[in-house]
Amino acid sequence: MSSERVLNYAPPFKSFLDTSFFQELSRLKLDVLKLDSTCQPLAVNLDLRNIPRSADQVPLFLTNRSFEEYNKRRDNEVPIQGKIFNFNVLDEFKNLDKQLFLHQRALESWEAGVKDINKCVSFVIISFADLKKYRFYYWLGVPCFQRPSSTVLHVRPEPSLKELCTKCQKWFDVNYSKWVCILNEDDEIVNYDKDITAKTKVLAVRDTSTMENVPSALTKNFLSILQYDVSDLADFRLLIIRQNGGSFALNATFVPCDPQLSSSNPIMKVSGWERNMQGKLAPRVVDLSSLLDPLKIADQSVDLNLKLMKWRIVPDLNLDIIKNRKVLLLGAGTLGCYVSRALIAWGVRKITFVDSGTVSYSNPVRQALYNFDDCGKPKAELAAASLKRIFPLIDATGVKLSIPMIGHKLVNEEAQHEDFDRLRALIKEHDIVFLLVDSRESRWLPSLLSNMENKIVINAALGFDSYLVMRHGNRNGQPSKQLGCYFCHDVVAPTDSLTDRTLDQMCTVTRPGVAMMASSLAVELMASLLQTKYSGSETTVLGEVPHQIRGFLHNFSTLKLETPAYEHCPACSPKVIEAFTDLGWEFVKKALEHPLYLEEICGLSVIKQEVEQLGNDVFEWEDDEPSAIV
Repeated sequence: MSSERVLNYAPPFKSFLDTSFFQELSRLKLDVLKLDSTCQPLAVNLDLRNIPRSADQVPLFLTNRSFEEYNKRRDNEVPIQGKIFNFNVLDEFKNLDKQLFLHQRALESWEAGVKDINKCVSFVIISFADLKKYRFYYWLGVPCFQRPSSTVLHVRPEPSLKELCTKCQKWFDVNYSKWVCILNEDDEIVNYDKDITAKTKVLAVRDTSTMENVPSALTKNFLSILQYDVSDLADFRLLIIRQNGGSFALNATFVPCDPQLSSSNPIMKVSGWERNMQGKLAPRVVDLSSLLDPLKIADQSVDLNLKLMKWRIVPDLNLDIIKNRKVLLLGAGTLGCYVSRALIAWGVRKITFVDSGTVSYSNPVRQALYNFDDCGKPKAELAAASLKRIFPLIDATGVKLSIPMIGHKLVNEEAQHEDFDRLRALIKEHDIVFLLVDSRESRWLPSLLSNMENKIVINAALGFDSYLVMRHGNRNGQPSKQLGCYFCHDVVAPTDSLTDRTLDQMCTVTRPGVAMMASSLAVELMASLLQTKYSGSETTVLGEVPHQIRGFLHNFSTLKLETPAYEHCPACSPKVIEAFTDLGWEFVKKALEHPLYLEEICGLSVIKQEVEQLGNDVFEWEDDEPSAIV
């Protein structure tokens, strides 16, 4: 027959991957899949009715919804299932034997199609996501297979079947999940059945191509299964159904089939990798760094290193319990600057600075949030603004406030009362309080208020070549198990340590690296402690949670200590808490002006008297001893 020629095929789809698809892939990779590179299911709904006129194939749109197991289908849409294989390493993606990989996927489609011819249509994506640079490498393939013996010779068009094509089109409108239908012996359109097809010799298939008289390559899948099911079929009528118009029918014939071929090891030709924008059979690369909102990139990038911890090193690490804490930093000096930087590195999003000072000319070299131009400006507000420049999405606030200090006379009671009320409100509003102020007496009131509100308190204090980092104990209903606070070792109430001091005694004179060491340990102690809140255990995925860490640079040693709460502590003892509960500001006012009043309340005055009496008894005993005989 001079009119015989092999039937040609068009690519089945043209893919369009939305930005949201890659964003969801990033989220899944970072938060869910991690190092898991096994295939993940995809679902897409094809609109075969509304195909752009300029398109030669049906668009295959993939969005963030494509990862949903049950992707909501609209009317006239045809569902298609796919898979994505996202590799951990770019070299794995590049070195993959792409043809072998596609052949394996084609075998899967073949085996599914032998059971149900409508299941032989699928797609696959291989990809690599560079989450640091927001570059995505991917290649989409649609496994299209053809047994050599199922080659179809295109004989001639069959216009007389136009009415039958219309009936098939209406049938497909109702049976949206079907790709194939047949004509039974009563001239009715029904589901595919190989026995009926052997008699009627009519096969109708959905088509995703818009090219005139050229069906999509998916037709090869259906014909291969038809030829396998009806091995003695030679001549038949093939209906190519297009739901946007342009359906056509062919009289066709199979090349004679080798009866030895089996479904368990079918010999087939496989194609289906999509060409890139240059028309080459090669993967595509998408760079989203210029398309995404810079703030969103910053937000995701800040969390990147943290979430990578969960991939392999500490899978059970709870990052949300850290990220969602509201942190109050009392002091925006050297410690406050370094602590805030470590906090945002841990993902904390809410930080409030409290300080009453201004940036001096000696500060910028030691305090990381300030520079030379900031000298003379308020520290708290400036620290918050600097933190926002580093990470714009941080909720950082600066509050200029002078903490009332025990042992310091009241100068302006109204203003200091307002400072007290504001400090108390700030402590209530936050989850964690860091004590990072310069003097011992300025830590007393925050320690008392934090203990009242049962807040987490992390204390950091510096010496010339030493540091102390500790967490305060909280009232938990078991006084015998309560850990001590910063003042639990005191035998006297805190007093004024700043008046009548020389310059070297008034300034914080330390080795420059001490503040960095103490700050980092303070934040790491907080991170570990929060994991105990999550796990309910004193040991966590991050290790131990010490009470105190004391470091000494003169011999580069570190000690871990634990001390219980002191029943006569001037900051956290039950008597002090009771007095504050009863008197409020009046108690604080008396304690500020008269430290001895605080000693009477907490019982330290009695302890001092007992110690003095014990000393007197010792001296009296020594006086009663007989003189030695020389």
